[in-house]
Amino acid sequence: MSGTTGGPVRSDTELWAFVHEERAALAEDLADLVPEQWRHATLCGRWDVEEVVAHLVAAASTGRWAWLRSIVGARFRTDVHNQRRMTEHRGATPAETFERFRAVVTSTVAPTGHTAAYLGEVLVHAQDVRRPLGIARTPGVDALTAVADFYVRENFAVNSRTMAAGVELRADDGPFVAGSGPLVTGSTLALVMAMAGREAYLDELDGPGVPVVRRNIEAAAR
Repeated sequence: MSGTTGGPVRSDTELWAFVHEERAALAEDLADLVPEQWRHATLCGRWDVEEVVAHLVAAASTGRWAWLRSIVGARFRTDVHNQRRMTEHRGATPAETFERFRAVVTSTVAPTGHTAAYLGEVLVHAQDVRRPLGIARTPGVDALTAVADFYVRENFAVNSRTMAAGVELRADDGPFVAGSGPLVTGSTLALVMAMAGREAYLDELDGPGVPVVRRNIEAAAR
């Protein structure tokens, strides 16, 4: 199998609707967190829950020119850019950060037209938070499929195409199929998270191609 077979091609209007839906779902999940949960570690490197949420606020608040000024000022070091913008949009308290997030739930601000990538940003970071906190919520398969279709084609924001290199990916809960090589099967969510470099989700995948994806993730982390 080669090429990509997924859901229907989604318009920007549809993709933004998914973004808003998934931000609202995350806001619902965060509403009752106690103070120590905001300090909980996440799947997103060194950032805790509040910092991931502040990053999502920054992503929904930074347009093209602000993004260009920031990335140039960071000398094109993405980690420096992300840390600065996260710090800028983090509130004085977790409650303030959460209110800032709720205020951007319906935002359509983005630095480029890669709307599927920004949907992926919300989907992946939501799971970065939910899984360590033990919050069980699976995003809609239509939204996940749109991200999977994008991730397997592009290294944008995350090196997802690199993570998927050398294998065939096949969702067992939706229409997504892509690539060629040893087979990897699992939920669309687990496939998206693996393409985003989240090793924690590899245990939810099956097939002879899983060790290949693991090696791709480990190589990218070095």
